[in-house]
Amino acid sequence: MYRFYGWEKADILPANPEYDKVGNPREMYDYMKGIWSVDSCAPRLRVKWSEDNITVGQCSITAFLAQDVYGGEVYGVPLEDGNFHCYNVVGDCVFDLTSEQFGERVLSYENNPIQERSVHFAKTEKKERYEMIKDALKKRLE
Repeated sequence: MYRFYGWEKADILPANPEYDKVGNPREMYDYMKGIWSVDSCAPRLRVKWSEDNITVGQCSITAFLAQDVYGGEVYGVPLEDGNFHCYNVVGDCVFDLTSEQFGERVLSYENNPIQERSVHFAKTEKKERYEMIKDALKKRLE
């Protein structure tokens, strides 16, 4: 059983033929479980990362990678600290591969702003972490 938001209806398939082997978002989550690490975690959240909380600090890089795979848009839930928690919307499919980092806290996935890749990747370290997980996914698909 999956615990990420939207897993029950995450039946979309890759829009990008390069990622055909990924399958639906549940299958992408399975791939990502072996890719997410403290090194791919946002530096400010690395103290919270653990084997029991592998999705912490992975939201934007994962959401933009999922956008590469499935298309759609990346949206952001505004957080108290001024940052955004990123998730994906493809047609009527809304899913958040990294939502379990919040435990029992319920986020609102409605009326949130679109997140722009150029804004997020203006931070070199974030772009590098994205490239790292993208390369790791491609290797797993070989």
